[in-house]
Amino acid sequence: MAVGNNIADEEEEGSDEHDVRTGDHHWLDLNFSYNDWITLGPSSPKRIRMLDNGDRSEVSDVSDKEPQDADYLCISSLSYELENLIFARFPRSEHWKLSFLNKRCLTLLRSGEVYKIRNEIRVKVPSVFMYASGQSTWWEFDRGFSSCRRLPCFPSDPSFLNGDKESLCAGTHLLVSGNEIGELVIWRYELAKNKWYKGPSMITPRCLFASATCGSSAYVAGGMATGLSVEVYSSAERYNPESGSWESLPMMKKRRQLCAGCYMDDKFYVIGGRNGNVELTCGEFFDETKNRWELIPDMLKDDPVQSSHSPPLVAVVNNELYSLEVSSNQLKMYLKKSNTWKQLGLVPVRADCHKGWGVAFKSLGDELLVIGASAVSGNQVAIYTCCPSTDDSSELKWRPLDSGRNCLNNFILNCCVMVA
Repeated sequence: MAVGNNIADEEEEGSDEHDVRTGDHHWLDLNFSYNDWITLGPSSPKRIRMLDNGDRSEVSDVSDKEPQDADYLCISSLSYELENLIFARFPRSEHWKLSFLNKRCLTLLRSGEVYKIRNEIRVKVPSVFMYASGQSTWWEFDRGFSSCRRLPCFPSDPSFLNGDKESLCAGTHLLVSGNEIGELVIWRYELAKNKWYKGPSMITPRCLFASATCGSSAYVAGGMATGLSVEVYSSAERYNPESGSWESLPMMKKRRQLCAGCYMDDKFYVIGGRNGNVELTCGEFFDETKNRWELIPDMLKDDPVQSSHSPPLVAVVNNELYSLEVSSNQLKMYLKKSNTWKQLGLVPVRADCHKGWGVAFKSLGDELLVIGASAVSGNQVAIYTCCPSTDDSSELKWRPLDSGRNCLNNFILNCCVMVA
Protein backbone atom coordinates (compact mmCIF):
# COMPACT_ATOMS: atom_id res chain seq x y z
CA MET A 1 0.00 0.00 0.00
CA ALA A 2 1.23 3.47 -0.81
CA VAL A 3 0.53 5.97 1.95
CA GLY A 4 0.75 9.70 1.29
CA ASN A 5 2.77 12.19 3.36
CA ASN A 6 1.42 15.25 5.13
CA ILE A 7 1.46 18.33 2.93
CA ALA A 8 2.98 20.52 5.61
CA ASP A 9 3.69 20.74 9.30
CA GLU A 10 1.04 22.31 11.50
CA GLU A 11 3.06 25.50 11.81
CA GLU A 12 3.04 25.90 8.02
CA GLU A 13 -0.68 25.40 7.54
CA GLY A 14 -1.52 28.97 8.45
CA SER A 15 1.35 30.61 6.54
CA ASP A 16 0.84 33.68 4.35
CA GLU A 17 0.42 33.46 0.59
CA HIS A 18 3.60 33.51 -1.50
CA ASP A 19 4.22 34.73 -5.01
CA VAL A 20 5.79 31.80 -6.86
CA ARG A 21 7.05 32.42 -10.37
CA THR A 22 8.81 30.22 -12.91
CA GLY A 23 10.00 32.45 -15.69
CA ASP A 24 7.03 34.55 -16.75
CA HIS A 25 4.47 31.94 -15.72
CA HIS A 26 2.47 31.52 -12.55
CA TRP A 27 1.85 27.99 -11.34
CA LEU A 28 -0.32 26.27 -8.75
CA ASP A 29 1.01 23.13 -7.09
CA LEU A 30 -1.88 20.66 -6.71
CA ASN A 31 0.15 17.71 -5.44
CA PHE A 32 -1.50 17.52 -2.01
CA SER A 33 -1.29 14.22 -0.18
CA TYR A 34 -2.52 13.18 3.21
CA ASN A 35 -2.23 10.13 5.41
CA ASP A 36 -6.00 10.01 5.95
CA TRP A 37 -6.69 8.35 2.59
CA ILE A 38 -4.70 5.28 1.64
CA THR A 39 -4.21 4.08 -1.93
CA LEU A 40 -4.42 0.30 -2.14
CA GLY A 41 -1.97 -0.47 -4.91
CA PRO A 42 0.82 1.17 -6.92
CA SER A 43 0.56 4.88 -7.54
CA SER A 44 2.70 7.60 -9.08
CA PRO A 45 1.75 11.02 -7.72
CA LYS A 46 2.45 13.93 -10.05
CA ARG A 47 2.29 17.68 -9.74
CA ILE A 48 0.30 19.73 -12.19
CA ARG A 49 1.55 23.12 -13.35
CA MET A 50 -1.23 25.54 -14.33
CA LEU A 51 0.06 28.30 -16.59
CA ASP A 52 -1.42 31.75 -17.24
CA ASN A 53 -1.96 30.89 -20.90
CA GLY A 54 -4.28 28.00 -19.94
CA ASP A 55 -1.79 25.22 -20.70
CA ARG A 56 -1.04 22.38 -18.29
CA SER A 57 2.11 20.40 -17.98
CA GLU A 58 3.05 17.55 -15.68
CA VAL A 59 6.13 18.16 -13.58
CA SER A 60 7.77 14.82 -12.84
CA ASP A 61 10.28 16.02 -10.25
CA VAL A 62 9.67 19.12 -8.17
CA SER A 63 10.44 17.56 -4.82
CA ASP A 64 13.05 20.24 -4.13
CA LYS A 65 10.38 22.96 -4.09
CA GLU A 66 8.29 23.69 -1.02
CA PRO A 67 4.46 23.54 -1.42
CA GLN A 68 3.21 27.09 -1.95
CA ASP A 69 -0.13 28.86 -2.00
CA ALA A 70 -1.51 30.03 -5.33
CA ASP A 71 -0.90 33.47 -6.83
CA TYR A 72 -4.38 34.58 -7.86
CA LEU A 73 -3.38 38.12 -8.91
CA CYS A 74 -3.52 37.42 -12.63
CA ILE A 75 -6.36 34.89 -12.55
CA SER A 76 -9.92 36.15 -12.99
CA SER A 77 -12.12 35.08 -10.07
CA LEU A 78 -15.12 32.77 -10.42
CA SER A 79 -18.46 33.29 -8.77
CA TYR A 80 -19.02 31.39 -5.52
CA GLU A 81 -21.89 29.49 -7.16
CA LEU A 82 -19.67 28.24 -9.99
CA GLU A 83 -16.86 27.40 -7.58
CA ASN A 84 -19.28 25.36 -5.48
CA LEU A 85 -20.40 23.40 -8.55
CA ILE A 86 -16.78 22.64 -9.41
CA PHE A 87 -15.89 21.59 -5.86
CA ALA A 88 -18.99 19.40 -5.64
CA ARG A 89 -17.71 17.37 -8.59
CA PHE A 90 -14.46 16.54 -6.81
CA PRO A 91 -14.15 12.85 -5.90
CA ARG A 92 -15.10 12.33 -2.27
CA SER A 93 -11.59 11.07 -1.48
CA GLU A 94 -10.24 14.47 -2.56
CA HIS A 95 -12.59 16.62 -0.47
CA TRP A 96 -10.09 17.05 2.36
CA LYS A 97 -7.91 19.17 0.04
CA LEU A 98 -10.57 21.89 -0.10
CA SER A 99 -10.09 22.64 3.59
CA PHE A 100 -6.59 23.93 2.78
CA LEU A 101 -7.77 26.52 0.24
CA ASN A 102 -9.60 29.01 2.45
CA LYS A 103 -12.16 29.32 5.23
CA ARG A 104 -15.08 29.47 2.81
CA CYS A 105 -14.20 26.07 1.36
CA LEU A 106 -13.74 24.67 4.85
CA THR A 107 -17.23 25.90 5.75
CA LEU A 108 -18.59 24.42 2.52
CA LEU A 109 -17.35 21.02 3.67
CA ARG A 110 -18.17 21.11 7.36
CA SER A 111 -21.66 22.55 6.89
CA GLY A 112 -22.53 19.67 4.56
CA GLU A 113 -23.49 22.13 1.80
CA VAL A 114 -21.20 20.39 -0.69
CA TYR A 115 -23.20 17.15 -0.28
CA LYS A 116 -26.49 19.00 -0.81
CA ILE A 117 -25.09 20.37 -4.07
CA ARG A 118 -23.90 16.89 -5.10
CA ASN A 119 -27.42 15.63 -4.49
CA GLU A 120 -28.94 18.43 -6.62
CA ILE A 121 -26.58 17.83 -9.57
CA ARG A 122 -26.78 14.03 -9.17
CA VAL A 123 -23.11 13.21 -8.80
CA LYS A 124 -23.55 11.11 -5.67
CA VAL A 125 -21.27 8.07 -5.48
CA PRO A 126 -21.62 5.03 -3.19
CA SER A 127 -18.91 4.12 -0.71
CA VAL A 128 -18.67 1.20 1.71
CA PHE A 129 -18.28 1.52 5.48
CA MET A 130 -16.88 -1.58 7.16
CA TYR A 131 -16.11 -2.80 10.65
CA ALA A 132 -14.30 -6.12 11.16
CA SER A 133 -13.38 -8.19 14.18
CA GLY A 134 -10.06 -7.23 15.71
CA GLN A 135 -10.35 -3.68 14.38
CA SER A 136 -10.60 -0.66 16.66
CA THR A 137 -12.15 1.67 14.08
CA TRP A 138 -14.39 1.74 11.03
CA TRP A 139 -13.00 1.96 7.48
CA GLU A 140 -14.47 3.73 4.47
CA PHE A 141 -13.74 2.29 1.01
CA ASP A 142 -14.39 3.90 -2.33
CA ARG A 143 -16.65 2.08 -4.76
CA GLY A 144 -13.80 0.19 -6.45
CA PHE A 145 -12.03 -0.62 -3.15
CA SER A 146 -8.93 1.06 -4.62
CA SER A 147 -8.53 3.46 -1.68
CA CYS A 148 -9.69 3.54 1.91
CA ARG A 149 -9.83 5.84 4.89
CA ARG A 150 -9.88 5.10 8.60
CA LEU A 151 -12.60 6.89 10.53
CA PRO A 152 -11.91 8.50 13.92
CA CYS A 153 -12.06 6.16 16.91
CA PHE A 154 -15.31 5.62 18.78
CA PRO A 155 -15.49 7.91 21.85
CA SER A 156 -17.54 5.23 23.62
CA ASP A 157 -16.96 2.83 26.49
CA PRO A 158 -15.41 -0.66 26.11
CA SER A 159 -18.77 -2.43 26.40
CA PHE A 160 -19.94 -0.73 23.20
CA LEU A 161 -16.67 -1.40 21.37
CA ASN A 162 -16.55 -5.07 22.28
CA GLY A 163 -20.27 -5.86 21.99
CA ASP A 164 -22.52 -6.66 19.04
CA LYS A 165 -23.38 -3.71 16.83
CA GLU A 166 -25.81 -2.98 14.01
CA SER A 167 -25.38 -0.22 11.44
CA LEU A 168 -27.28 1.72 8.79
CA CYS A 169 -26.80 4.89 6.75
CA ALA A 170 -29.08 7.91 6.38
CA GLY A 171 -27.89 10.63 4.03
CA THR A 172 -24.36 11.45 5.18
CA HIS A 173 -24.88 9.93 8.65
CA LEU A 174 -23.60 6.50 9.65
CA LEU A 175 -25.63 5.18 12.59
CA VAL A 176 -24.20 2.41 14.79
CA SER A 177 -26.40 0.83 17.46
CA GLY A 178 -25.09 -1.21 20.38
CA ASN A 179 -25.01 -1.75 24.15
CA GLU A 180 -23.28 0.75 26.41
CA ILE A 181 -23.28 0.04 30.16
CA GLY A 182 -26.45 -1.99 30.02
CA GLU A 183 -28.48 0.20 27.66
CA LEU A 184 -28.93 0.41 23.91
CA VAL A 185 -27.46 3.58 22.43
CA ILE A 186 -26.65 4.95 18.98
CA TRP A 187 -23.45 6.63 17.89
CA ARG A 188 -23.60 8.56 14.64
CA TYR A 189 -20.74 9.50 12.36
CA GLU A 190 -21.26 12.70 10.36
CA LEU A 191 -19.34 12.60 7.10
CA ALA A 192 -19.21 16.40 6.68
CA LYS A 193 -17.58 16.96 10.09
CA ASN A 194 -15.64 13.68 10.24
CA LYS A 195 -16.72 13.20 13.86
CA TRP A 196 -18.72 10.82 16.03
CA TYR A 197 -21.65 12.08 18.10
CA LYS A 198 -23.86 10.25 20.57
CA GLY A 199 -27.53 9.79 19.76
CA PRO A 200 -30.25 10.22 19.03
CA SER A 201 -31.56 6.94 20.42
CA MET A 202 -34.55 5.29 18.79
CA ILE A 203 -37.96 5.93 20.28
CA THR A 204 -38.03 2.22 21.07
CA PRO A 205 -34.39 1.05 21.45
CA ARG A 206 -33.99 -2.38 19.85
CA CYS A 207 -31.54 -4.93 18.49
CA LEU A 208 -31.74 -7.58 15.72
CA PHE A 209 -33.96 -5.22 13.68
CA ALA A 210 -34.53 -4.74 9.95
CA SER A 211 -33.28 -1.54 8.35
CA ALA A 212 -33.22 0.17 4.97
CA THR A 213 -32.12 3.48 3.47
CA CYS A 214 -33.95 5.66 0.97
CA GLY A 215 -32.22 8.89 0.03
CA SER A 216 -31.63 10.83 3.22
CA SER A 217 -34.07 8.77 5.31
CA ALA A 218 -33.45 5.52 7.17
CA TYR A 219 -36.06 3.02 8.35
CA VAL A 220 -35.98 0.42 11.12
CA ALA A 221 -38.60 -2.12 12.11
CA GLY A 222 -39.04 -5.12 14.36
CA GLY A 223 -36.23 -6.39 16.56
CA MET A 224 -36.33 -7.08 20.26
CA ALA A 225 -35.53 -5.54 23.62
CA THR A 226 -32.38 -6.39 25.56
CA GLY A 227 -31.79 -7.15 29.22
CA LEU A 228 -34.43 -9.03 31.18
CA SER A 229 -37.12 -8.38 28.58
CA VAL A 230 -37.34 -10.69 25.57
CA GLU A 231 -40.20 -8.84 23.91
CA VAL A 232 -40.26 -9.00 20.11
CA TYR A 233 -41.41 -5.76 18.48
CA SER A 234 -43.74 -4.94 15.64
CA SER A 235 -42.99 -1.20 15.86
CA ALA A 236 -41.18 0.80 13.18
CA GLU A 237 -39.42 4.17 12.98
CA ARG A 238 -37.92 6.56 10.45
CA TYR A 239 -34.77 8.66 10.98
CA ASN A 240 -34.36 12.16 9.56
CA PRO A 241 -30.72 13.33 9.48
CA GLU A 242 -31.75 16.95 8.87
CA SER A 243 -33.55 17.19 12.20
CA GLY A 244 -31.55 14.42 13.87
CA SER A 245 -34.70 12.76 15.18
CA TRP A 246 -36.77 9.59 14.94
CA GLU A 247 -40.45 9.45 13.92
CA SER A 248 -42.82 6.59 14.79
CA LEU A 249 -44.48 4.66 11.98
CA PRO A 250 -47.60 2.45 12.18
CA MET A 251 -47.15 -1.03 13.66
CA MET A 252 -46.30 -3.94 11.38
CA LYS A 253 -48.70 -6.83 10.87
CA LYS A 254 -46.27 -9.26 12.55
CA ARG A 255 -43.80 -9.13 15.43
CA ARG A 256 -40.39 -10.16 14.14
CA GLN A 257 -36.70 -10.17 15.03
CA LEU A 258 -33.68 -11.29 12.95
CA CYS A 259 -35.52 -9.91 9.93
CA ALA A 260 -34.14 -8.13 6.86
CA GLY A 261 -35.13 -4.78 5.35
CA CYS A 262 -34.88 -3.14 1.92
CA TYR A 263 -36.43 -0.26 -0.03
CA MET A 264 -38.08 -1.06 -3.36
CA ASP A 265 -40.92 0.38 -5.43
CA ASP A 266 -41.00 3.40 -3.07
CA LYS A 267 -41.85 1.09 -0.17
CA PHE A 268 -40.02 -0.15 2.93
CA TYR A 269 -39.97 -3.98 2.94
CA VAL A 270 -39.39 -6.20 5.98
CA ILE A 271 -38.73 -9.87 5.19
CA GLY A 272 -38.55 -13.06 7.23
CA GLY A 273 -37.33 -13.19 10.80
CA ARG A 274 -38.60 -14.97 13.87
CA ASN A 275 -41.29 -14.42 16.49
CA GLY A 276 -39.98 -16.34 19.47
CA ASN A 277 -39.30 -19.86 18.18
CA VAL A 278 -41.48 -19.46 15.09
CA GLU A 279 -39.76 -18.89 11.74
CA LEU A 280 -41.64 -16.37 9.59
CA THR A 281 -41.80 -16.95 5.85
CA CYS A 282 -43.98 -13.92 5.20
CA GLY A 283 -42.89 -10.41 4.34
CA GLU A 284 -44.62 -7.05 4.49
CA PHE A 285 -44.11 -3.53 3.19
CA PHE A 286 -44.93 -0.04 4.41
CA ASP A 287 -46.83 2.08 1.88
CA GLU A 288 -46.20 5.74 2.75
CA THR A 289 -48.99 7.01 0.50
CA LYS A 290 -51.53 4.91 2.45
CA ASN A 291 -49.59 5.07 5.75
CA ARG A 292 -50.09 1.37 6.41
CA TRP A 293 -48.41 -2.04 6.17
CA GLU A 294 -49.40 -4.72 3.64
CA LEU A 295 -48.64 -8.41 4.26
CA ILE A 296 -46.96 -10.68 1.66
CA PRO A 297 -47.76 -14.31 2.62
CA ASP A 298 -45.23 -17.09 1.87
CA MET A 299 -42.58 -14.73 0.54
CA LEU A 300 -39.83 -17.07 1.76
CA LYS A 301 -41.75 -20.35 1.61
CA ASP A 302 -39.09 -22.07 -0.55
CA ASP A 303 -36.18 -20.98 1.66
CA PRO A 304 -34.66 -23.82 3.73
CA VAL A 305 -35.18 -23.11 7.45
CA GLN A 306 -32.05 -23.33 9.62
CA SER A 307 -31.47 -22.69 13.29
CA SER A 308 -29.16 -19.89 14.47
CA HIS A 309 -28.93 -18.40 10.99
CA SER A 310 -28.40 -14.75 10.13
CA PRO A 311 -31.22 -12.49 8.97
CA PRO A 312 -32.04 -13.01 5.26
CA LEU A 313 -29.30 -11.61 3.01
CA VAL A 314 -31.14 -9.31 0.59
CA ALA A 315 -30.21 -6.36 -1.64
CA VAL A 316 -32.02 -4.21 -4.22
CA VAL A 317 -30.38 -3.26 -7.53
CA ASN A 318 -32.26 -1.33 -10.22
CA ASN A 319 -35.45 -1.82 -8.20
CA GLU A 320 -35.14 -5.62 -8.30
CA LEU A 321 -34.79 -7.71 -5.14
CA TYR A 322 -31.99 -10.26 -4.84
CA SER A 323 -31.29 -12.79 -2.11
CA LEU A 324 -28.24 -14.86 -1.16
CA GLU A 325 -29.45 -18.24 0.10
CA VAL A 326 -27.25 -19.18 3.03
CA SER A 327 -27.55 -22.97 2.82
CA SER A 328 -26.68 -23.29 -0.88
CA ASN A 329 -24.72 -20.08 -1.68
CA GLN A 330 -27.21 -19.46 -4.49
CA LEU A 331 -28.07 -15.99 -5.78
CA LYS A 332 -31.80 -15.60 -6.39
CA MET A 333 -34.04 -12.89 -7.85
CA TYR A 334 -37.53 -12.16 -6.58
CA LEU A 335 -40.33 -12.35 -9.16
CA LYS A 336 -42.82 -9.81 -7.91
CA LYS A 337 -45.83 -10.88 -9.96
CA SER A 338 -45.71 -14.55 -8.94
CA ASN A 339 -44.25 -14.06 -5.43
CA THR A 340 -41.53 -16.62 -6.23
CA TRP A 341 -37.74 -16.69 -6.56
CA LYS A 342 -35.57 -17.58 -9.55
CA GLN A 343 -32.10 -19.06 -9.08
CA LEU A 344 -29.34 -17.21 -10.94
CA GLY A 345 -26.25 -19.19 -9.95
CA LEU A 346 -23.62 -19.58 -7.26
CA VAL A 347 -21.85 -16.67 -5.57
CA PRO A 348 -18.06 -16.85 -5.17
CA VAL A 349 -18.15 -16.72 -1.34
CA ARG A 350 -19.05 -19.28 1.34
CA ALA A 351 -22.13 -17.86 3.01
CA ASP A 352 -22.79 -21.31 4.47
CA CYS A 353 -19.59 -21.26 6.58
CA HIS A 354 -21.20 -19.45 9.51
CA LYS A 355 -24.86 -19.67 8.46
CA GLY A 356 -24.76 -16.23 6.87
CA TRP A 357 -22.99 -14.40 9.71
CA GLY A 358 -19.91 -12.44 8.65
CA VAL A 359 -21.10 -12.01 5.04
CA ALA A 360 -21.75 -8.60 3.50
CA PHE A 361 -24.39 -8.65 0.74
CA LYS A 362 -25.27 -5.12 -0.39
CA SER A 363 -26.33 -3.02 -3.35
CA LEU A 364 -23.52 -0.83 -4.65
CA GLY A 365 -25.08 1.49 -7.21
CA ASP A 366 -26.08 -0.72 -10.16
CA GLU A 367 -24.05 -3.66 -8.83
CA LEU A 368 -24.31 -6.32 -6.15
CA LEU A 369 -21.48 -6.39 -3.61
CA VAL A 370 -20.61 -9.55 -1.70
CA ILE A 371 -17.81 -9.95 0.84
CA GLY A 372 -17.03 -13.13 2.72
CA ALA A 373 -14.88 -16.25 2.93
CA SER A 374 -13.62 -17.11 -0.54
CA ALA A 375 -15.15 -20.16 -2.22
CA VAL A 376 -11.82 -21.01 -3.86
CA SER A 377 -9.14 -20.12 -1.30
CA GLY A 378 -10.30 -21.29 2.10
CA ASN A 379 -11.07 -18.69 4.75
CA GLN A 380 -9.40 -15.82 2.92
CA VAL A 381 -11.67 -12.78 2.58
CA ALA A 382 -12.94 -12.21 -0.95
CA ILE A 383 -14.62 -9.11 -2.43
CA TYR A 384 -16.74 -9.38 -5.58
CA THR A 385 -19.19 -7.23 -7.52
CA CYS A 386 -21.66 -8.24 -10.20
CA CYS A 387 -24.12 -6.46 -12.48
CA PRO A 388 -27.15 -8.78 -12.38
CA SER A 389 -29.42 -8.99 -15.40
CA THR A 390 -33.09 -9.92 -15.67
CA ASP A 391 -32.30 -11.59 -19.01
CA ASP A 392 -32.55 -15.38 -18.64
CA SER A 393 -29.75 -15.94 -21.15
CA SER A 394 -27.26 -13.73 -19.31
CA GLU A 395 -24.59 -15.43 -17.21
CA LEU A 396 -23.43 -14.01 -13.89
CA LYS A 397 -20.04 -12.34 -14.19
CA TRP A 398 -18.49 -11.71 -10.78
CA ARG A 399 -15.62 -9.22 -10.76
CA PRO A 400 -13.02 -9.70 -8.01
CA LEU A 401 -11.82 -6.59 -6.17
CA ASP A 402 -8.55 -7.72 -4.62
CA SER A 403 -7.23 -4.31 -3.57
CA GLY A 404 -9.15 -4.04 -0.32
CA ARG A 405 -8.47 -7.47 1.12
CA ASN A 406 -5.46 -6.43 3.19
CA CYS A 407 -7.70 -4.31 5.41
CA LEU A 408 -10.40 -7.00 5.63
CA ASN A 409 -8.53 -10.08 6.76
CA ASN A 410 -10.91 -10.69 9.63
CA PHE A 411 -14.55 -11.67 10.23
CA ILE A 412 -16.88 -8.94 8.88
CA LEU A 413 -19.11 -7.65 11.67
CA ASN A 414 -20.80 -4.62 10.10
CA CYS A 415 -21.10 -3.27 6.57
CA CYS A 416 -23.28 -0.57 5.04
CA VAL A 417 -23.25 1.58 1.91
CA MET A 418 -23.51 5.38 1.90
CA VAL A 419 -24.41 7.30 -1.25
CA ALA A 420 -23.16 10.90 -1.10
